Amino acid sequence: MVREITELQARDLQHIWHPCSQMKDYEAFPPIIIKKGQGVWLYDEHDKRYLDAVSSWWVNLFGHANPRISRALSHQAFTLEHTIFANFTHEPAIRLAEKLVALAPPGLHKVFLADNGSSAVEVALKMSFQYHMQTGKQTKTRFLAFTDAYHGETVGALSVGGVGLYNEVFEPLLLDTVRAQGPDCFRCPFQKLPESCDASCSQFVEEQLKMHHEEITAVIIEPLIQAAAGMKMYPPIYLKRLRALCSQYDVHLIADEIAVGFGRTGTMFACEQASISPDFMCLSKGITGGYLPLSAVLTSDEVYNAFYDEYGTMKAFLHSHSYSGNTLACRVALEVLTIFEEEQIMDMIQRKGQQMRELAMAAFGDMPYVGEYRQVGLVGAIELVVDRQTKEPFASEERIGYQIYQQALVKGLLIRPLGNIVYFMPPYIISNEEMTFMINTTKETIEQFFKDRGNEVD
Repeated sequence: MVREITELQARDLQHIWHPCSQMKDYEAFPPIIIKKGQGVWLYDEHDKRYLDAVSSWWVNLFGHANPRISRALSHQAFTLEHTIFANFTHEPAIRLAEKLVALAPPGLHKVFLADNGSSAVEVALKMSFQYHMQTGKQTKTRFLAFTDAYHGETVGALSVGGVGLYNEVFEPLLLDTVRAQGPDCFRCPFQKLPESCDASCSQFVEEQLKMHHEEITAVIIEPLIQAAAGMKMYPPIYLKRLRALCSQYDVHLIADEIAVGFGRTGTMFACEQASISPDFMCLSKGITGGYLPLSAVLTSDEVYNAFYDEYGTMKAFLHSHSYSGNTLACRVALEVLTIFEEEQIMDMIQRKGQQMRELAMAAFGDMPYVGEYRQVGLVGAIELVVDRQTKEPFASEERIGYQIYQQALVKGLLIRPLGNIVYFMPPYIISNEEMTFMINTTKETIEQFFKDRGNEVD
């Protein structure tokens, strides 16, 4: 598919290096110039619109150019845009921290603000490590992470990631991390179903903790959904088992809720569904509704108190970002949480999640080459396979998902893939009509793609 390039596209490609992209692909498929957004729609320079079914990389909760959030941002911009956050503070940050603590699982009373998800993960890793250094446990110098995990792109975050696409080339730079096989419900090694699962696969992490707990400072996990791995979903009982194991072996539990927090899984935070409290909870993405970079790490008084001392002891957490506690971002995040409170958003997510499930199961349940449709909250994923019985995946070099993504864009739908997985993570304000368009257009695109390949689709 080759498109005529516009002046703006040519200027973009002259200087801009886009994220998570092979720039040579852009010779045939140049970046789409977006000039405005409204609700779930993005509009390009030719006024063609695209339904943003991935919430612009999972950040947008209440639609583009949301009037309420935009007004809050504008008002704050004319009052105070930013101030140094060491020895200074401001009301939006104070109120935001209070609301986060009130919403979080029990015991998370302290809030450290940073400016993106990877930074939040770095903060949690460093806090856990320094906590143990300052409480007499100097052997705890490693982290335990899971296969297929993704926690960001900075060096520490990559070290605890398990998706080779992102971290293999950097292996010589990375921390010496203990690896445990993570949950894989679609290809379960125990042949069990998620709805009746007893988390037998937790034995893999238990084996590693039993062997290495004296040198492990923390276990890090994405609760309920390993997102970048292809929206791999697993039941809450796994988290419950993991929390018990971490407590048993005196290891911190870091919950990376960056992608799944703020209602995505049907509860405000995914950990709620397992009724657990992690030692650290990392938040970002939806925290500002897709407006501004911001992240937060919530932790316990116990952790905080290990750093609280006279300056001369050098126990302080000497970690900072220039935009820590940015006033504009905090004010926007505060408005996002207020929308949750005042507009019954969680009820809306439950209702729309059920609608999405019904539409998707009717569309994809019996479709050839669809190995599974899976969903938690308002996150749905279609796993495309060569054979439904064997679950054989398509070869990665075929770029099945990428080709379907390109064809869906022609039809006005943005469903950026994850390998052979096509997924939905729409803004919460998506209407019934828009959701029907999203599901039906995806179905038509997949059917047309395989028909054009010469595959049987009936």
